[in-house]
Formats: sequence, C-alpha cells, structure tokens
Amino acid sequence: MENELQSHRISASDDVEVSTYLEIAKELHGEQPTFEPKLLPPGEKETIVVIDFGSQYSMLIARRVRECHVYCEIVSYDAPWEKIASLNPRGFILSGGPASVYEPGAPLAPTYIYESHLPVMGICYGMQVIASQLGGRVSLGEKHEYGHAILHISDDNCPLFANLVSPLHIWMSHGDQIVEMPPGFKSLAYTENSPNAVIGNGEDIFGLQFHPEVTHTPQGKNILGNFVYQICGCQGNWTPSRFLAESIDKIREQVGKGKVICALSGGVDSAVTATLIYRAIGDNLTCFFINNGLLRREEPERVLNTFQRNLNMDIVYVDVSERFLERLRKVVDPEMKRRVIGKEFIEVFEEQAAKLGKVDFLAQGTLYPDVIESTTAGTKAAAKIKSHHNVGGLPTIMKFTLIEPLRHLFKDEARELGMALDLPEDMIWRQPFPGPGLAIRIIGEVTKEKLEVLRAADWIVMNEIKKAKLYRQLWQSFAVLTDVKSVGVMGDYRTYGYLIAVRAINSNDAMTADWSRLPYDLLARISDRIVNEVANVNRVVYDITSKPPATIEWE
Repeated sequence: MENELQSHRISASDDVEVSTYLEIAKELHGEQPTFEPKLLPPGEKETIVVIDFGSQYSMLIARRVRECHVYCEIVSYDAPWEKIASLNPRGFILSGGPASVYEPGAPLAPTYIYESHLPVMGICYGMQVIASQLGGRVSLGEKHEYGHAILHISDDNCPLFANLVSPLHIWMSHGDQIVEMPPGFKSLAYTENSPNAVIGNGEDIFGLQFHPEVTHTPQGKNILGNFVYQICGCQGNWTPSRFLAESIDKIREQVGKGKVICALSGGVDSAVTATLIYRAIGDNLTCFFINNGLLRREEPERVLNTFQRNLNMDIVYVDVSERFLERLRKVVDPEMKRRVIGKEFIEVFEEQAAKLGKVDFLAQGTLYPDVIESTTAGTKAAAKIKSHHNVGGLPTIMKFTLIEPLRHLFKDEARELGMALDLPEDMIWRQPFPGPGLAIRIIGEVTKEKLEVLRAADWIVMNEIKKAKLYRQLWQSFAVLTDVKSVGVMGDYRTYGYLIAVRAINSNDAMTADWSRLPYDLLARISDRIVNEVANVNRVVYDITSKPPATIEWE
C-alpha cells in the first residue's frame, strides 16, 4: 500500500491542489469520515492532537502545548478517525521520528489530517511527511544538521513568528531535507544549511525542520503558542479547576452507585486520585495503604499518619511485606520484578475487596509518562522503555474496572491539581517514589539484608539533601544498592563491601532529566556518613548520567 502511494505522489511540477492528493489517497485507502470543523463556543473543550511518528520529543510537544493552557494528546500515526474525532481537535502537530520518508514503508499521515481542513504543523520528520505527501521531494542532505543553529525569518508576515525578532536560536536534529517544495508552499525561514528550514502554504499548513519543543530552542514555546492561538484559534481554557470539575463529573458518571478501592502510596499521584474520587462519590471509596515491605525507613508510619491527618476518608492499612518478599525471591530481572509486584498488588486488592462485599472499580494514580513508557502505552512507532507496575505490570484479567483520572496528566499538572484540591504541601511536593519501591533500587535479588542496607543509605541521602535545603529543588534524590562489591580498608582491615550509588536529578516531567550538580561538600558528607554508618558498605559513587541515555531509576 505504501509503495502504491509513493507512486501516486504528486509531482512538484504539477499545478494541483491538496484535494487532488486526497482523491488519490481515497482510491487507495477507501472513503473515510470527513470532519467538518466548527468554531467552539467559549468554554468548550479544545484539543491539539500530536500525531506521533516515534520521536523521543513527542511528550515534550504535548507539554509545551499544555503550558499554553490548551489540552493536548498524543496518538499514533495509524489511529482511527473515530478516536481523533472524540477529542474535538482544533489542529494537528506531526511529530519527528527516526524514519526517512522516502524509504519503503515509512509511516505517513492519515488522509483525515488533510481532509479535516484544520491547521497542521509538522516538526522535523513531520515536516518531511507533509512535503512528501503533498507533492514535494525529500532526500538525504549533503550536510547533516545536529545541534545549535541560527534561524533567519524570510517572511515577517508568517503568523508562526508573530512578536518574534529574527534571527532565532534553534535546535536541529536531521539528515534529510526538502529538495523540491510542494505546490503552493514557500520557504518562510532558513538556516545556513537548510534553505527550507520553515515552509508553509500561506494559510494553515506549516513545517519546521527544527525542534521548537526542546529547551535548546529558547523561543520555541512562543512559536508553538502562535500555532495554537494565532493559527488554530484556541482560547487557552484548559486549567486545573476545569479539569477538576470535568473529572468529578466523569467519575460520577462512570461509577454510579458502584464501589471503588484505591491504592495509596504516599505520593501526590495516589493522594490526588483518592481525593478526586472521594469528592465525586464520597464513602463509596475505600483506600488501602499496602505495606509491601519495599518502602523506605519509617515510611509506613509517616505516610499513614499524614493520610489520617489530612484525608477525611476510610483508609485500611494492610501489611503484606513477607508475602511480597517471598514472591520476589530469586527474581533478578527488572521487568519480572515489576510484573511480580503488579500481579501481587492486584491479588492483595482482590482479597481485601472481598471483605467489603461487591467492589467494582480499582483506582490508580497512573500518569501520562507511565503510560507512554510502558508496555500497553506509547504509540506504534514509539519504543517501549519499561513496564510500570500499574500499567504494563498488571495482569491481563482482573475482577475490577480501572479508574485512572490522572492518566493523561504530567507530574507537575497532578501537583497543580493537588493544590486546587487543597492538599497539604508535604503531599504535593513529595519527591516521586516508584511503585515497585526499593525493589528496583536493588540491583539483583531483593533480600531483607539488602533492603536494610539500602534503607540506611537512602535515609542518609535524604537527610543530607533536606539539611542542605535542596529537597524541593530536586526532582528526585535517592540511593541505589548495586550488585557490585569492592575491596576497601577500614581500621587497618581489608573489607569487601557493597557499592552504593547516589542519584540526584533535575526534571520537569520525568521524560527527560539532567543529573544535579550537587555541591562537593554535600557529596562528601553523604559519602562519609554512608561508609561510616551503614554496615557492609565501603564505597559510594555519584551517578552523573542524564536521561536519555539513562533512565532515572536504575531498573
């Protein structure tokens, strides 16, 4: 099918319109529902849809659009029209991707993108898709362009560049380039190596060779904002208070008179989820705080106390730590750990729910990054990174229907919602803690001895970070117990002890992260305390790897 479409592509020398391309595409793909856009009245939902071709930056595009207070969702390039129509789109952004559009079988934009007559903006590979599908030609460039570049605007009337002054600092990452423009398109901006760095048809279809979504393009958010507001006509009415009201209505509609159980972990995600559902259905919600034996030092007591002081709802404490440790015995593979923990959580919930009578729903604080990185998540062109215990780690058959009201939110958006719900600051700003707990911060098999070593080391890391008043500034800070032992000398005796790795990172959304440049004196105190206070540890290292290429957690 793709090869047929390649042969039907319109030549740049033909004097044709986009509608001609659509007729050819219909011959190959069959008739598809035509979306007739209508202007939405003030207050109506408006969505920018990101069509994903496998870019590592797709999540950043969605974040930047949401920062404009416009809802944005990522879908696969092969998503059916029915899914798109349900989102009430006001415009499309075609993401980058690893493919070359001239290769056989390269992913292309579905015909409804162009049939909708809604604004479209392609980024990098997305730009090349537009150019190729609408009659232009893309080929491997003589010079690749990676990293910083200077963009010169050649059309000051282009709405993408409203209120921006040329030249602009931008971030490039491409090897292909447009060598023939599609009919009706022209170059709107250029760099030294890319004469067609920005293209457009003068109305509602644009292409950017660079990445406006990354921080290395300082005014990229302004460009995206111009597309969202100036070109798509969005009003910017997506706010935490609006999401709160909509979510409560949806939960009431979905649950009716049914009963819901919710897992509380101590983090902002589960606390916001529980509070949101409690606002919707009141006492038909029962929360469980499960001590799986994989929590940090004193965490069960502190978390339970915080919940009981601040959340006016039924909370049941369940200690099944021995059971989880037994299930994890001899398990060393990180993915298997996540699946074992996810399966065991569900079994515990089902057992506890049986004591309550009939329970219909299980609520979880799943976030958007969890979904994208996990097994069942991302899009067809995106690579799976790891399974999150409450996404890819869940069994395929459960007795409950899932409720995940935060499934399309980022962490900072969940925190904003927590503030709108008047949750206490120590809940809202608690650093993220993985669902599988310390199991994925112990490399190799999880044992009681290793857990105690890691708890002691992690306690010191957290204590020193807080004393240095850096806790709120860091996205995460923690210790990892590696599977490496090394020789040391303590008190004139040879030792052979564990190696502890310290990790501290800065991030806005956990999709990308940079290692934190902690003061040397702070690192020295952490190292000195760990080797002196934690038994069987004689070496401490500091992880200075960003994400990507690493992930935040070691497993």
